[in-house]
Amino acid sequence: MAVLGLSFKKLSVERKISPKGQLNVTSNTNITNIEKSKMELESKDQEAVKFGFEFVTDYQPNVAVINVVGEVLWLDSKERIKDIMNAWKAKTKVPQQVMIPVLNTILSRANITALILSREMGLPVPLQLPRVEQKPEQAE
Repeated sequence: MAVLGLSFKKLSVERKISPKGQLNVTSNTNITNIEKSKMELESKDQEAVKFGFEFVTDYQPNVAVINVVGEVLWLDSKERIKDIMNAWKAKTKVPQQVMIPVLNTILSRANITALILSREMGLPVPLQLPRVEQKPEQAE
């Protein structure tokens, strides 16, 4: 139904060496757990679950790592929450119509956080930012 919010539990960055030369920067997002969340709701036919996640940005060769851990709160009908929990327990998977907005929320917030942390630690930007480039002058 809807993402209610995202909260961070851990933000860490470790720069092992100064970045030099060619770097390979990769990011990975994992859902680590899903659990029901106790909330006082006006609607008795809705429940909430917390999606625990870890977002890791790795600078190779062995330059730095950024780690963002948190939770996304999801509100939905009791029936759909039951389906989500059963799917997670059976196959550690979640229905796509739920996972897409959850992952998009994680990616939007965690990428911005990784961007800020990389700047503070003197690391290259971990994602491709848009650039304006001048087109070469065409000969007349």
